[in-house]
Parts: sequence; C-alpha cells; structure tokens
Amino acid sequence: MPHSPTPESAILRAVRLAVGALPGVVLWRNSVGVARYVGRGGRAGAVPYGLQRGASDAVGVLSVAIPGIARPVGVALFIEVKSARGRLTEEQALFRDLVVRLGAVHLTVRSAEEAVAGVVAARDALEGRARAAPAGSAPSPDPERP
Repeated sequence: MPHSPTPESAILRAVRLAVGALPGVVLWRNSVGVARYVGRGGRAGAVPYGLQRGASDAVGVLSVAIPGIARPVGVALFIEVKSARGRLTEEQALFRDLVVRLGAVHLTVRSAEEAVAGVVAARDALEGRARAAPAGSAPSPDPERP
C-alpha cells in the first residue's frame, strides 16, 4: 500500500507547480542523500546525490529584467519548504546564509501561496520596483528571519 505524503512533500509538490507556472521561472526538485549499493564481489558502496546536505528542497532560476541590460538576467532561486512546525536545521541555515550572501534568492515557505508571493516580491525588488505594503500584510518569505 502506498504511504501518504508527508505535509512537507505535499507542500513541495504544490510549490513546484505554482512557482513553475510563473513566467520566467524554472524550478527543479533537489533531493539530497546517499544511495547505497552492492557491487561486484559483494563489495558495498555509496554514492552521494543532490547538491549538498542543507541545500534547499527546490533550486531554480528567476529571470529578472534589469533596466539598461538588453536581455533578462538569471538569478539563482532556492526554496526550502517547511511544515507548520518545521524549522531550518543548522546546515540549512548555513546554506541559506551562503547563497543569500552571494546574491541568490532564498525563501523558506510553508505554502504554495507564500512561495509565489515571495518569488514575485523578490523579482519586484530586484527589478527596482518593490511595492510598499502595509505592515503585517504579508508573511515574511523566510520565517526563520523576521
């Protein structure tokens, strides 16, 4: 019997569909782990896969129109999905801090709606036309940071 998806896996699926439907965005699932196998002669082996421990659940590119530049610029996009009670691990927080410091967009979200709002807000900010919103009108794109 198939097992039911965890809340985070269901949210991630919805995030990938919703964000992937936005124009100028491509998003891929990033699974991280180690595949174990038994090779010739019964020798055990392991192959790591995914970006690295702590890397976001989804990685992609956000197309941004910069005035004065003839074609769109691609900005790295990382989305970490958490359930209602989920928190970033130390490795995830270090990954977030690294990619943001290097100029990427990183969102920690709890719903597809939050992910779409975060991507739209990031694009607006990068394109220099961030809209002022009343205080408290939208959740922070990263609940780990106020």
